[in-house]
Amino acid sequence: MFHDLVNNVTVVAAVASWLVAQFIKLFTFALREKKFDYGFLFRLGGMPSSHTASAAACAMSVGLRAGFGSAVFAVALGVLALIMIDAQSVRRAAGVQARLLNQMAEDFYRNHKFSPEKLVEFLGHTRLEVLMGAVLGIAMALFVHGFFPGTATAY
Repeated sequence: MFHDLVNNVTVVAAVASWLVAQFIKLFTFALREKKFDYGFLFRLGGMPSSHTASAAACAMSVGLRAGFGSAVFAVALGVLALIMIDAQSVRRAAGVQARLLNQMAEDFYRNHKFSPEKLVEFLGHTRLEVLMGAVLGIAMALFVHGFFPGTATAY
């Protein structure tokens, strides 16, 4: 089973896209803040969207393997659309709400002396972050397919 996963070009493309997106976030944070935080490998939000990148890589790989007119590509494209919408709207709205709640809790803490637990604020993405995730995912799928000769044909 593990052998099948490691040799599945679609899985490899999706995982590679997620990893590249997370490392891009890690290194841009390190350059911007002048400190290295390995926690960025597992954080949500930021540029580019790793969820979108992995879903776009998966959809592109499925299209290359099964054909862009196939039913399985249509499903992969639908899942990609849902992930992109969720990343830039639902999760972004949750992040904005978390930021507001954290501000309210901080204000309450100053006046009533209790220790508030902060909510995660960076949950979603801007449209640009989602778009860049999609571009990264498509590029990574094409790149990975170059290393798996014979897999970019319909079956």
